[in-house]
Amino acid sequence: MDQQQQIDLANAFIGQLEAKEKHYSMADTVENASLENAYLVQDSFIDIMQKRGEQIVGWKVALTSKAMQEFCGVDHPLSGAIFRSRVHGSPSQVSLNAHRHLGIECEIAVRVDKDLGPGAGPHTKASIIEAVETCYPAFELIEDRDADYDALNPFDSVSENAWNAGVVLGASIPNWRDLDLVETPTVLEVNGEVLGSGRTGDALGHPFEAVAWLANHLNSRNRSLRAGEFVMTGSTVITYFPSAGDQVNFVAGANPPVTLAFS
Repeated sequence: MDQQQQIDLANAFIGQLEAKEKHYSMADTVENASLENAYLVQDSFIDIMQKRGEQIVGWKVALTSKAMQEFCGVDHPLSGAIFRSRVHGSPSQVSLNAHRHLGIECEIAVRVDKDLGPGAGPHTKASIIEAVETCYPAFELIEDRDADYDALNPFDSVSENAWNAGVVLGASIPNWRDLDLVETPTVLEVNGEVLGSGRTGDALGHPFEAVAWLANHLNSRNRSLRAGEFVMTGSTVITYFPSAGDQVNFVAGANPPVTLAFS
């Protein structure tokens, strides 16, 4: 795939997002819908957004369950960038009119205080611990544009920046070093009722495994996870597609919830 095609696909994706058009597969428009080419398109998307004044402040790890990987025809997670303008504190409010079809995922976000470049790799769960600054309960906003999941190609997810539409960060978990990040229960409450539950380790077995995967993956693309950036480590509860008027809370253990309202 030549550079102009990468740029054209990235611009087409941005145009579709801004127009809130229904999703269609860009994989059907390219000769070689490999993940390598998909990340080249994502790189062009990132370049365009940075030229618009955006700044990368974090990254997301997608497809962290074996079931979702098998469903999408891959054997590893995928990644996308998170921009400063799309990060919000809790409590927050989102207008559904700004999106075509918005979902939310309940995750543990991990912020690092060291650069994780290739010279320090390969990164592992054990080595990541020394680089962690803090952890947060967090919502990831997902824009799927009414995609047909049965016809989904992993090329689409990667080239479309893993569908990240924003992040809502809860309060920093003060005792994260003492928290069992495998077995701590996670709960999604919608309008005061429990809608779903899981464990903090449901994504790749441990949030730091996701951080290690992401750091190594970025290094393979001549990028790095940098000090001050955070990683959305994967959903621990089933994706929820909210309606206007919904009030949602995500709780990890006994820590304060991250809270989001929809209008």
